[in-house]
Amino acid sequence: MTTEPGHAGLALTHEHDRALRVSWRDRELFRYVYRPWDDQRESPRPYLHPMWTLDGRPVSLYRPHDHVWHKGLSLALSNVGADNFWGGPSYLRSYGGYAQLPNNGTQRHDGFSRLVADASCVGVTEELTWLAEDGRAVFAEERTLDVVALPDDNAWRLDLTTALRNTSGAELVIGSPETEGRAGAAYSGLFWRGPRSFSGGTVRIPDAEGTDELNGARAPWMAFTGRHDGDGEHATLLMADQDGPTAWFARSEVYAVLCPAAFAEVRRVGPDETLRLAYRVVVADGDLDHKTCARLAG
Repeated sequence: MTTEPGHAGLALTHEHDRALRVSWRDRELFRYVYRPWDDQRESPRPYLHPMWTLDGRPVSLYRPHDHVWHKGLSLALSNVGADNFWGGPSYLRSYGGYAQLPNNGTQRHDGFSRLVADASCVGVTEELTWLAEDGRAVFAEERTLDVVALPDDNAWRLDLTTALRNTSGAELVIGSPETEGRAGAAYSGLFWRGPRSFSGGTVRIPDAEGTDELNGARAPWMAFTGRHDGDGEHATLLMADQDGPTAWFARSEVYAVLCPAAFAEVRRVGPDETLRLAYRVVVADGDLDHKTCARLAG
């Protein structure tokens, strides 16, 4: 055979010192940028973008002009004491609203302790340090990403877990703009920004579907179905909080956003204590119904 054979299933490509690419049968599913080149005000951090369905339809948006710190799918915390690991201005009660402050932190990639891949799965374990803008170490993190393809459902799944050990030497009070007084703004945690064409898409939870009125709903999973320009086909992104039902931050009518709002209430992490979070993300072609979403979330 003179022609190089393609991959039969999943594959992992490492762009040294920049990014990981995960593909399915030689079609890219996502690029995980672990050394970003962002401005400090955007709180540099690893992110997944672009993200694609198995059929090759895009399901993420990078650096939209309205919120340039939104980067596809990323783990970001908006209010860690006085520090901002989200990007952009901070919403603080003491300021009575948003203010751009010198407090935008960085998630620094320190290395990979696991990079494994075969046709059926890809596994990554990453070590990171969360640094405040003034250089203080706030968290030491171990993050895992495990990917499988679900061709029978025309979907793929990412399980992301994190262990954030408080290395600041003091108790950390972690919240969101909601805990600082902005009602309905509990964004903080795993955050996804969808394509522009997904605006006006359908948001689903186990017992309801709608749009922005589901912001703040409490459920074990939430799904967002949008449509693509061009062919008009649908795609669905499903998220589940593996720790059980949680409040959700969601937007649809202006732009597509999902975030399991684990910090709708303040959480306190003592010195050297570890905060653990676990999420499931499923990306699928098509308009998934409630039954299918529940099965894939499990």
